[in-house]
Amino acid sequence: MKYIIGIGGVTNGGKTTLTNKLIKSLPNCCVVHQDDFFKKPDQIEVGDDGFRQWDVITALDMDAMTNTIKGWVENPAKFARTHGVTVSNTSHMSGGEEQVHILIVEGFLLYNYQPLTEYFSKCYFISIPYQECKSRRSTRNYTVPDPPGLFDGHVWPMYLKHRTEMEDSPLTIEYVDGLATKEETYTQVYEDIQNTLLNRL
Repeated sequence: MKYIIGIGGVTNGGKTTLTNKLIKSLPNCCVVHQDDFFKKPDQIEVGDDGFRQWDVITALDMDAMTNTIKGWVENPAKFARTHGVTVSNTSHMSGGEEQVHILIVEGFLLYNYQPLTEYFSKCYFISIPYQECKSRRSTRNYTVPDPPGLFDGHVWPMYLKHRTEMEDSPLTIEYVDGLATKEETYTQVYEDIQNTLLNRL
């Protein structure tokens, strides 16, 4: 059984932290990080807001990301082995002999690119309030540092725009409170995944 989980949400909401905890506890689990598909800085356009447009879909090579996910779909065992994931023959989650393969796709713009949406078995979205998000963002060190005013001038407005688009889409999305503790967030999502997998068998 192949199962693709989306872990989406606002910048600095806790997506990667949750993903890293899930990888350790889910069977035959691989991950694709959307951040790995950012284009080079000189390919990022400057928008009307005066900032390089890092927080829009065109800043990412979504064709390459989609092709990576297709590669997993075509042969999850091979994909796992080439990414250093040990493949087990059986899974405690299946309650039997069926092999379970899981792919986590993690990123800030997962549900706004139509060719990708058809792959998700389950969609989660982590959100935190404006002030908490701004505070967390200010403590992060990025390869390309945030210029002054980027958060209020570009990052947050784009988040609100893309969230509205996502909410208007036909996807069924489970919302996760990013203000909960890391353990609470993990337990909520992990137990939900377990229950969903058992119901599909």
